[in-house]
Amino acid sequence: MAPQRNIGAGAEAELPEYAGHYRLESCLGSGGMGVVHLARSTSGMKLAVKVVHAEFARDPEFRGRFRQEVAAARRVSGAFTAPVVDADPEAERPWMATLFIPGPTLSDHVKRNGPMAPEQLRRLMAGLAEALRDIHRVGVVHRDLKPSNVLLAEDGPKVIDFGISRPTDSELRTETGKLIGTPPFMAPEQFRRPREVGPAADVFALGSVLVHAATGRGPFDSDSPYVVAYQVVHDEPDLTGVPAGLAPLILRCLAKEPEDRPSPDELMRSLRSVAASYDTQAFIPAQRTDEEPAPEPGDAENAVGPSHGTPAEAPARARMTGKRRKALLSAGALLVVAGGVLASAQLFGEGHSEPKDVASRAASAEVRSWAVRPLAGADGMAQCSYGAGKLLCARPGTVFALDPSTGSVLWRRAVPDTPGSGPPVVSGGLVQPPTQQRRQLAALDPASGTARWQRTMPAFDAVAPAGGTLLLTGTDGRVTGVDSTSGQVRWSRRIPGQSMPFFASFAGDPLAYAATVSDDGSTRVTAVDPGTGDVRWDARLRGALQPVGSGRGSVFFLVDVPASDETKAVVRYTPRTGATRRVALPVPRLDAQASVHGDVVHILAAGGSLEAVDMSAGKRLWHLETSISRGSAPAADDAHVYVTAADGRLLAVDARSGRLVGQTPPRLGANADVVQSALPRPVLHGTHVYASAPDGTLFAVDGRDPGGW
Repeated sequence: MAPQRNIGAGAEAELPEYAGHYRLESCLGSGGMGVVHLARSTSGMKLAVKVVHAEFARDPEFRGRFRQEVAAARRVSGAFTAPVVDADPEAERPWMATLFIPGPTLSDHVKRNGPMAPEQLRRLMAGLAEALRDIHRVGVVHRDLKPSNVLLAEDGPKVIDFGISRPTDSELRTETGKLIGTPPFMAPEQFRRPREVGPAADVFALGSVLVHAATGRGPFDSDSPYVVAYQVVHDEPDLTGVPAGLAPLILRCLAKEPEDRPSPDELMRSLRSVAASYDTQAFIPAQRTDEEPAPEPGDAENAVGPSHGTPAEAPARARMTGKRRKALLSAGALLVVAGGVLASAQLFGEGHSEPKDVASRAASAEVRSWAVRPLAGADGMAQCSYGAGKLLCARPGTVFALDPSTGSVLWRRAVPDTPGSGPPVVSGGLVQPPTQQRRQLAALDPASGTARWQRTMPAFDAVAPAGGTLLLTGTDGRVTGVDSTSGQVRWSRRIPGQSMPFFASFAGDPLAYAATVSDDGSTRVTAVDPGTGDVRWDARLRGALQPVGSGRGSVFFLVDVPASDETKAVVRYTPRTGATRRVALPVPRLDAQASVHGDVVHILAAGGSLEAVDMSAGKRLWHLETSISRGSAPAADDAHVYVTAADGRLLAVDARSGRLVGQTPPRLGANADVVQSALPRPVLHGTHVYASAPDGTLFAVDGRDPGGW
């Protein structure tokens, strides 16, 4: 690569040829603090590598800020930012590599094309509001949101450049030191109280960015940064040329006092009320628009109509936080984690069957697309599975069954202690719903929902259906096998090497698996016959493993980074031969959820990173940064990989190429700000894909034609 001269502030000799082990191919742009280069990883993935100017690399204060930028970018990487792939803040010339996102900056777009049209502007506002909500939820304040820090990617705007001040953008100083930000896009408190800047400052910057996008100039314009600073603090913004429908909302963003500005959530709600028809998928091909409008919440028992694509509502994306529960549910069908099965019979409400006239209209004679709200006036996403010829679902306090062909509610039962952490499943021919009870077991008749048996057991911490047996892990670590059909105890014993076993089981696999991580960082995996309690095999494998699937004589695991919520590799273990294959991920994935189809492991991480790892070939097949910040565990068939988003969208990705091929519209609800702890995995059966949404809707679509959703 021919050496390139630095065109940014702080002239230096020649730009480096490498950053770490990444060869820098060409210059993408230069700013006050560094130069951004195009580079490629060893596997050929395009990267954008920021290399700090040499003069700032010698500044300890700047190095500290750069370390902070890297940490902030890692925390928010995903749907709304450029994910961090690698970084070295301690290098002689500090650098950070992020995924290369094709697309112009908002600044360049406005320079080349002029002001945005009203619909484009509305979509940009929605995307940036979502981005700020995602950023703020992980405790980060950007402080320098401006048009040059917004990339217009194919799947929506991306916010880049976290935590670096730009002294060349402003020569202003305060008694506390350098100002953080760019004057035309800074909030009043950044000039008055720079140490007290909070999330509301980003909302002010959002208002300024939108004025720039709408008019080609800012709301406070001057050639002098000092004059701009005075105008920001004292003058009213100039909104001439801003579309009338958005001007009041932008004016609220530009309020002088932080407490008078709307939050990103409030912006999303206001945008929905201002223009319910705007499409949040601003930079992808338009979806079909032939869906009938959904009824009001009061019409919950009525069918919504055929489920086709519509102009989307503004999605309410929620970032996953806290320690990850080991995602046994994400791995396959018949599994309930850390919950009971059902309360005693007196907890059941009066059951009844639903009339068949609730059925939705058919989209075709062969595969019917439908959408219903089975619980009147109830928002929230139901957890569902397929069994006994029915779609079996649970919401807190209720278990119900739907006709999978039409969406008709066949029966429902009030079960006060049913949590929302997992779906009902069929074991031993009976329905086993999740519950928060820790002593009572019961099972339902799949045809009517009535209780078939009930039993009081010693206290247990977890129950997992495996084949025709319920595996109860007692509070003392003892495991009891209960016949799912009769409720009778088959066996009770301790599992060697497993002091407190929690079992995973997978569809089509006769065994159940317990995995315990040892102090030395290895994992002891024990395979148990659920019918007898006999140990079929036992192995100690390297790393902190969690089982996510099985098939073709092998068991598949995610490998966690010790003492973190990150996953760094995938492992396939074949007990017959003792062979182990390990495939490292290019970068650790936060809060990863996985499922297995054949020999391919599909992984969705926090921030929307979706990838497929072929364990037979020992390599990653593809990687996609989706447009969601938080999603469910993937579900896959031979053709597609499906994921449910927190806003109720169902996404379909081509299983061979990793290309997004279809998605349903968002289905939010009155309580769009409520974050559900566990998003429901899509359910696949035949040609149907079933999913649920925050507005209380359950829907079915034709899995063969995602482009028609």
